[in-house]
Amino acid sequence: MERTFNFAEGELLLINKPYKWTSFDVVGKIRNSLKPLKLKVGHAGTLDPLATGLLILCTGKLTKQIDTFQAEDKEYTGTMILGATTPSFDLETEVDAQYPTDHLTEEAIHAATAPFKGEIQQYPPAHSAVKVNGERLYVKARRGEEQELRLRFVNVPVFEITRIALPEVDFRIVCSKGTYIRSLVSDFGKHLQNGAYLSVLTRTRSGNFLLENAFEVSDLVEYLRHKREEARAVLPSENS
Repeated sequence: MERTFNFAEGELLLINKPYKWTSFDVVGKIRNSLKPLKLKVGHAGTLDPLATGLLILCTGKLTKQIDTFQAEDKEYTGTMILGATTPSFDLETEVDAQYPTDHLTEEAIHAATAPFKGEIQQYPPAHSAVKVNGERLYVKARRGEEQELRLRFVNVPVFEITRIALPEVDFRIVCSKGTYIRSLVSDFGKHLQNGAYLSVLTRTRSGNFLLENAFEVSDLVEYLRHKREEARAVLPSENS
């Protein structure tokens, strides 16, 4: 990793978010790795803990542009499980209903993507980071509280099925900011008069930035540690 960073002026860091890490876990890890520098560090677009893939981090003065980066369209690949549902629409919660899938044909599964292309409406999952009255929905959901969810408009230019091996179905999606893939998968199952939940999700692109160019968190942290040690080594000693 031969690169010179200027974190104070502003750096855009592409990170491959690890599985089960929150987006804020990644921000905190990088912020701590930059100490003793006191810098703003923020991310441009949350990824669920069970999702992996491209997370854009901005440091220093570049944090003022986070909204611009966050507004770009996103691309995801993933896997859904047909024939079952979960309250969270993913693996965070246990299966609460099951349905037969023997009657589902490949033709029907491919055709079911059509209503979910273009501008669509969707509700956010009850287990999501959306705030209602200052509190995130997943906190309320874990307490068993029901909330009235607000319908939102999103745009999905691409929704294609890439592999069918029931109950698993792989897909690729290109969508606008604010799209909930978990909700789309759940609605997809309902459209088939069946059930579906998300089992794997990876963000592969955000705007013009690609996952293939992203750092692993551990690699970047180790690089920053090494650069700090180099800087200490060239500082004059107190006795010189």
